[in-house]
Amino acid sequence: MTSPRPPSGRQRPLRYYSDSERTEGGSGSWDTLEWNKLDSQQTASGSSSFANLSCLLESERVIVEGYGVVLINTDEAGTLLVTNFRILFLSEGTRKVIPLGTIPLATIEKFNKMMLKVQSNNRQHDKNPPRRLLQVTGKDMRIIVYGFRPKTKQRRSVFDALLRCTKPERVWDLYTFACGPSKFGNANPKERLLNEYFRLLGRSSLRASMDMIEDGSFTLENELWRISDLNSNYNLCQTYPFAFMVPKSISDEELLQACSFRAKCRLPVITWCQPGSGAVIARSSQPLVGLMMNMRSNYDEKLVAAFCTQLGANKGERRKLYIADARPRKNALANGAMGGGSESSSNYFQSPIVFFGIDNIHAMRESYSRLRDYLDMHGATSSDGRSSFLRHTGWTWGGGNLSSMSASVSLLGDSGWLIHIQNVLAGAAWIAARVAVESASVLVHCSDGWDRTTQLVSLACLMLDPYYRTFAGFQALVEKDWLAFGHPFSDRVGMPNISGSGNFELPRQSSSAGSYPSSPVRQSTQSAASQSSSSHAQNNYSPIFTQWVDSVSQLMRMYPCAFEFSPTFLVDFMDCLLSCRFGNFLCNSEKERQQCAIAEACGCIWAYLTDLRSHATTSHVHCNPFYDPLKYDGPLLPPAASLAPTLWPQFHLRWACPEEAKAADIEVQCRAMRAKYSEMEKDKEATERRVDEISFAMESLSAELLRERRMSWSARESAKRATKEYRALTRAVQSLGCKINFTTSDIEDDPLENNNNNNNNNNNPRRRDRQGNNSDVSVSISLMSEENRTENQVGRVCEALCPLRTREGVCRWPEAGCAHLGSQFVGLKTNFDAFDRLSIQESYFKSE
Repeated sequence: MTSPRPPSGRQRPLRYYSDSERTEGGSGSWDTLEWNKLDSQQTASGSSSFANLSCLLESERVIVEGYGVVLINTDEAGTLLVTNFRILFLSEGTRKVIPLGTIPLATIEKFNKMMLKVQSNNRQHDKNPPRRLLQVTGKDMRIIVYGFRPKTKQRRSVFDALLRCTKPERVWDLYTFACGPSKFGNANPKERLLNEYFRLLGRSSLRASMDMIEDGSFTLENELWRISDLNSNYNLCQTYPFAFMVPKSISDEELLQACSFRAKCRLPVITWCQPGSGAVIARSSQPLVGLMMNMRSNYDEKLVAAFCTQLGANKGERRKLYIADARPRKNALANGAMGGGSESSSNYFQSPIVFFGIDNIHAMRESYSRLRDYLDMHGATSSDGRSSFLRHTGWTWGGGNLSSMSASVSLLGDSGWLIHIQNVLAGAAWIAARVAVESASVLVHCSDGWDRTTQLVSLACLMLDPYYRTFAGFQALVEKDWLAFGHPFSDRVGMPNISGSGNFELPRQSSSAGSYPSSPVRQSTQSAASQSSSSHAQNNYSPIFTQWVDSVSQLMRMYPCAFEFSPTFLVDFMDCLLSCRFGNFLCNSEKERQQCAIAEACGCIWAYLTDLRSHATTSHVHCNPFYDPLKYDGPLLPPAASLAPTLWPQFHLRWACPEEAKAADIEVQCRAMRAKYSEMEKDKEATERRVDEISFAMESLSAELLRERRMSWSARESAKRATKEYRALTRAVQSLGCKINFTTSDIEDDPLENNNNNNNNNNNPRRRDRQGNNSDVSVSISLMSEENRTENQVGRVCEALCPLRTREGVCRWPEAGCAHLGSQFVGLKTNFDAFDRLSIQESYFKSE
């Protein structure tokens, strides 16, 4: 029975092409490329054609190039470049970076060469050489398979370059040292550690400095705890920080005696203290009680007893102490054969001993590998292009029934990854509940105290302290509990340490010929099973920190409003860590990082992430849009029923199921809505500013209009007064038998006079020219004729009623010139001095 044909809209995978289609120059993804043309043109161009790629980072250089390479996961053809930092896969023609095919060298866990013998229908095996594949397994949950052209040495060149670059012999050969700190300089991590200690002691106002570290003045204390500088030269414990917090009642001499009773000299110290109550979370390694569990140390018991401070409410009652052993009980007993073991409750004030049952690093590594295989087998971009029942809407999924689906889902449970996550969450929640509810102190340890112990104490602190759920607090938490207290990142991530390449063995070449297996993962597992298992059994690589970040993401899923950062921030943070682009997580301890001068020679991951957020115009993808610090200002105490973890989609599914990994669409939509709301707020502010400007302009215009009105009213009043005076003077002059003539050129009537008195328009002296300027006015006074004087009612009244006039018609006041106007003067003859002596006021005359 022939397999059904896939949809025609998508390029068909390799398996859908028959042998005749390939040999006759069909349209397969292998044969659409012009191999000879690529050899003659692209190879001749050399690395110079890629030297100025915009996607290359600072100090990144191309080492090897491969042309006509096919990304089997997605059937994409392109160019593969190996640089001193990563594998770059560029699409054919556009040279766009394909994210799935691009992986940093430090993120590669292993790589293998494989052979694919294509089955021929016409049995012409010689005409169909095997396909040459290169499988790259990443530490970030992806398996990539590249296909190379036959009868070329491209795969060998790429493979040899990966052998040289993925596992450098010295830590100084990593890309981060070639790049340098650049603009992401790293401040002294010791100062940041002391600042966190000051915060825990209630002295947040103090800031650490290098002078303080050099002169040893950082040994502050409060009423219960103190900062010790006993390990300033790392002579007490090489994997502990230069400073740590211990009970105030314990002297340095007693600490020296107590450290010898703990594995690796990792004595019990305080990692977090609850403000006000005095409850603490302490950490250490396992006690060296021996096989018979009968070894004791009075100094160790006194140090642990000092954590049981008196309760604040009851001065006579001591605080309860719990001892939490992260290991399964049987593992703790087995360690007794090697001198380790666990505490006896009778020797530590009857403190309860609780075993959390968390497996060791080897179990975590195998579980992580099985989870990665499961996602690759059942993902949408499987490494063999055909394993997933999700791909091509189920065309290639074997079985196609519900029982097969149930079997595939059961593989997820068989990986055990989610069970391990649940155990870590349950243990951390138990510790947080003891501290928050009972105000008890808890001492946590495992075997060496730097893997499971670090997971538990840091996750418990994250639940208890809201500060650690911010960007600054998360950085302080990671630097304190993971970096300062000696989690061996070089061993766990699989990178060289200060002593050399370490014991991390990469699986080397494994070639096998045959038909295409169900998945390249299964092929590599079968072909190099013994080599891989022996390698893993001897090395210390394990995704411990990845498991902790996964646990943090589970908390964020349960409390989406309690964290300032988003799941995307955790993904980018993990990518930066696994890539070793920055130096923060190199080496195995603070002492080794100081010897390598990591802070001065390499860039800082925290500065880089902060720089990303600072350049965002709106809410950055690293910021949680649902963050509500007022609502979650206390401890997070998840009940046991809620501790049911699921796959972390943003990290686990982003390569295998990229569409399903976008399950956080609500967050994306919320961020888009916030961006739109921010734009609307800006538009609103701009509109309000415009309204304010218009309002101010209107107020100015209103004030100007008011001034104009007042000036107009004043002008009208002045015009009225002038009109009254003019009429009064006219009557006075007419009473003297004279008339006044005004002569002006090119005049216009005064509109105010036209409105007030239309009859006297011709006699109004207030004239303006057409340009609004005062025109020249000539005034002439002439005697009135007898007829006009007779007709002048004012003159007759004056002559009849004037008390200065005699019966003979002679004026008794000749200086006024009244009697002589009609007979003795011709033209203008007026005694102006007499007018000046007259006192004419407006009140003398009444309006008509």
